[in-house]
Order: sequence, then C-alpha cells, then structure tokens
Amino acid sequence: MQLGTIDWVIMAAFFALSLGIGLAVSGRSGRNFSSFFLAGRDMPWWLLGVSMVATTFSTDTPNLVTDLVRTHGIFGNWTWWAFLLTGMLTVFLYAKLWRRSEVLTDVEFYEIRYSGRLAAFLRGFRAVYLGIVFNILIMASVTLAAIKIGGVMMGWTPVETVVVAATVTMIYSALGGLRGVVLTDLVQFALAMAGSIGAAIYVLNMPEVGGLGNLLAHENVRGALAFWPSFETMTWQEMLPVFVIPLAVQWWAAYYPGSEPGGGGYVVQRMLSARNERHAVGATLLFNALHYALRPWPWILVALASLVVFPELSMMAERFPSLSDQVIRNDLGYPAMLSFLPSGLLGLVVTSLAAAYMSTMSTQVNWGSSIVVNDVYYRFINPQATERQQVWVGRLATVVLMGVACTLALFLENALQVFNIVVQIGAGTGLLFILRWFWWRINAASELTAMVVSFVVAVYFQVAGRLDWPGGSLADWERLLVIVAVTTAAWVAVAYLTPATDPAVLRDFYRRIRPGGPGWRPVLEAARQDGRPVPAAASDLPHGLAAAACGALGIYSVLFATGFFLYGRLGLGTFFALTAGVALFALLRLWPRLRFE
Repeated sequence: MQLGTIDWVIMAAFFALSLGIGLAVSGRSGRNFSSFFLAGRDMPWWLLGVSMVATTFSTDTPNLVTDLVRTHGIFGNWTWWAFLLTGMLTVFLYAKLWRRSEVLTDVEFYEIRYSGRLAAFLRGFRAVYLGIVFNILIMASVTLAAIKIGGVMMGWTPVETVVVAATVTMIYSALGGLRGVVLTDLVQFALAMAGSIGAAIYVLNMPEVGGLGNLLAHENVRGALAFWPSFETMTWQEMLPVFVIPLAVQWWAAYYPGSEPGGGGYVVQRMLSARNERHAVGATLLFNALHYALRPWPWILVALASLVVFPELSMMAERFPSLSDQVIRNDLGYPAMLSFLPSGLLGLVVTSLAAAYMSTMSTQVNWGSSIVVNDVYYRFINPQATERQQVWVGRLATVVLMGVACTLALFLENALQVFNIVVQIGAGTGLLFILRWFWWRINAASELTAMVVSFVVAVYFQVAGRLDWPGGSLADWERLLVIVAVTTAAWVAVAYLTPATDPAVLRDFYRRIRPGGPGWRPVLEAARQDGRPVPAAASDLPHGLAAAACGALGIYSVLFATGFFLYGRLGLGTFFALTAGVALFALLRLWPRLRFE
C-alpha cells in the first residue's frame, strides 16, 4: 500500500496535536504525584468516561472481534460481552466506594483493608504482579496488533512499527501525565470512531462485498449472524466456550483489565481522579454504555466482510506475502480489509488506529508507572522521596515499561492468544474482588492465595499443553473451570483457617468506606461490645443491584436493536429499542435512591 500526501498530512497533524497537548499540560501535571497520576482529582464524568472507552478502543480490539467473528460468528463476542455484567456492578456498587477510599492507586487499597506485614507484602506483590507483569502483557498484545496493522497497511517490519508507534506515545505520556492522557483520549476517541465507521461504510460498498444486503445474504456470512447460539444446530461443545461459560462463570470469576470484578486498574484510576462520587459513577456508566452499545458494530461488519473477501487464511497469505506465518491468523482479517481503502480515507483510518493504539498504551503505561512509584518506589524503596522525585521516577518507569512491552510483542502471535492467557491467569480471583468490600472475613492471606494459586495453575496448563503433561489437552474453557474451582476453594479455605484482619483496621475501613450490607455485622457487634461502637452505614445495596440489572438490560438491548435494524428486521429492532427505553426509565427512577457522599 502507498500512502498519499494527504494521508501523511493527517497523521502528522494528529501526532503534532498529541505532542502539543502533552507539552501544554506538562508543567501543571508535574507538580506532584496527584497532579501527574490523578489529574488533581478534578476530572468531570464525561471526560473520564470517554477516556476509559478510548483506552479500551485499542488496536488489538477490532482484531480480537474479527478473530471471534471469523471463528465462531457474531455470538462469539459473548466472550467479552459477558463482562458487561461485572461492569454494571462496578458502576452502581463499587465506583463510589473507590472514590470514597481516597487512595492514590488501587494497589494502595490493600493496606487500608488488611493489616500487618502480610498486607504490606501483598501490596508490593500485587504492584509487581499486576502493575508490571500483567500490564506489560496487555501492552504487548496492543503492540502486536499495531505490528500487524503496520505490516499490512504500511509494509513495515515489526521493529519499524514498534519504534514509530511507541515513540510519540511514550513522549507525551511521560510529559503530560494523566491529564495529558485524558485530554488526548478525547481527540483519539473521536478519530477512532470516525475511522472505524468510515472504514465499515467503504468496505460494505466494495464491489467484492456489494453492499449491506448482499453481505448479509452471502453464504459465508449467513451462518455467522446470530447473536446467540442455536440449540438446534450447535452442540454443547461449541456453545460452552463462547456463550455458556462467559455468562455463567467468566464474568464474575475472571480478572481482565478494563472489566475487573469490583473495578481495578485504569478504571479505578479514573474513578479516583473524578471530582466526587457522582462523577465517578457517571464516568463508569458512560464508559460501559459506549464500550458495549456503540463501538462493536463497525468492527463486526468489517469482520463479516472479511469472510467474503478472505474466506481462507491462505488467501490473506497470498495477498501479503511479506508477512510471516506467525502473523497470518484470523485476527489479521481486520487490517487486511483496511488495505483496500483509498487515499484520504486511508490516512484517516491509519491515524484512527494509531490513535486507538496511543490511547490504550498511554493509559496502561501511566497507570503502571503510578503503581511502580506509589506502591514500590515510595512505599518500599524511598519513603522520603519528594513529590518531584516521584514524578521523575514515574517518567522513567513510563519509558521502561513501554520498552519491555514492545520487545515482548515481537514474540506473540495473536490477540485471542493473549486474551485467553490473561483470563486464565486471573480466573478464580473475581469473586474475592467482589466480596472483599462487603465481607469482613476476607483477609490478606486469602487474597494472596487467590493470586498465587490462579497464576500457578494457569502457568501449569500452559506448560502442560506444550509438554503433553496431564491436563495439557484440556480446552481453554475447561482450564478456566478448573482454575476457578481450585482457586476459589483455596482462598475460601485460607480465609477461614488464617487469623482475621486486625479489628482496628476493619473498623477504620468500615468508617472510611461505609459499604453497608450484612457482611460487616460481626465487626459492628464486636465494636459495640468493646464499648467503641461504629455507626452502621445505611445501605443502598438492593437499589444498586437493581440499577445494575437495569443498566445491563438497557445496554444489551441497544446493542441488539442496532444489529436487528442493520439486518432489516424492524420488528425485533423495535422490540429491543423499546426494552432499552423501559430499562432507562427504571434506571432514572432508581437513581435518586442511590446514596452518594
């Protein structure tokens, strides 16, 4: 492919704007830790919500969706659509609790919730495990997608793509901190949506596709259009991995960045930077609505079109002979379809993909470096570090994390591979993250057990698959179930068999967070008997759960209504649109009953 002058101008203008934003806010962002990593805790809900969804709009996301559609059909997206359920719990149960905690990072949470040396160890362990190892793996996956897009659309080698893609992101992230990241996310999201919609419209009208009607009627596509599997034409073995397991187990049991049960990672970072609890809840709700209801369809349409143009992987290999066999996978279908775009639109789409890459990488690297600084460097290495020193260590960590992630990306194969690995590593920990706010008996030992056991079992399965050990032949969904069962049994047992958290720490946590619910009654009763009663917090837990259910129903209904209208099935489209309206009305009625402080 050859980029025209206008294509290069569009890209150059965007890169200059991103750098300009980083430079413009660098002075304000570099004042102290809170300014650099939390934007002074003064961000509005709409800006934070767009920033969250821009972060999840990464270069590997359309590739992952294309992989799922080409492999399973549209219903294969339940692999990630199911995470909306935990997303809604995060919105209405946990967002305000996180903002109320006033911690600087989600990892700092461990020393306000648990007690003793084990709590400190857990904080440090989690900082390395999550903020560095997990974070690098996610950034490597995003960079892998950039490598594939650069190879297909620009003819670049993997190293050339990594160097070009990472440099601008690293510079403005190191200069502007979270404020620069959030502001550039606003521009990047607008560009990314414009690019994906423009690409979908052009691809649908290609002569090889022949418009939306011909696409939906094509023999390669008709069997891929269902939103949920057919119990008449599919076996349980086909439905389990991408529909039954995600909805029955995966959404609450697995930890995945951006969809963590109870909130975590960069989502919590945005909550902590919100102006108040209402803004934290509003931002998270906007994020989930945009993430699940607005964005998927342009990607899905391009993925369906790839089934017409490139029904076999061998056909992609013929069109792109310079790409290695390692890169030729189903997730290549998305960038392969973009290779047909004309000049002008090509520049917009390439720039939008660069924007998607940059928004994700800048967020991940800023969040990861915040943990390196606050929960490793400042907590354990140099507790006397000044605010300026912390900012400069954060900038150095930004460079190092980016470099390691880009190097790892050169050895990966596809986005789905990374998705499955990450889900398995975090399997079984999700229920603990949901309950630790509402059940006093969970302690540092149980949480450490959950992380270690899930990681060890997941690594065992990866090794067993290569060395033909027992269990190595299990499918990914079977491995997930085993990991969830073993991990859950382990951490629950440890919670009961090891000493409880110091009562003073539990009481302080309850006073600070005021979570409510029956799970803290023993703590309140013990405090009363000691003559130091802790006032019971009024609980809006039932209303929060009802709001979460209404939110999930509404967003799913918008997703399906859009699809049925595209299919020309107006009756079903209207039904789901009305259902979304009813869910929204119910949510508006519940909103005044939610408690904010």
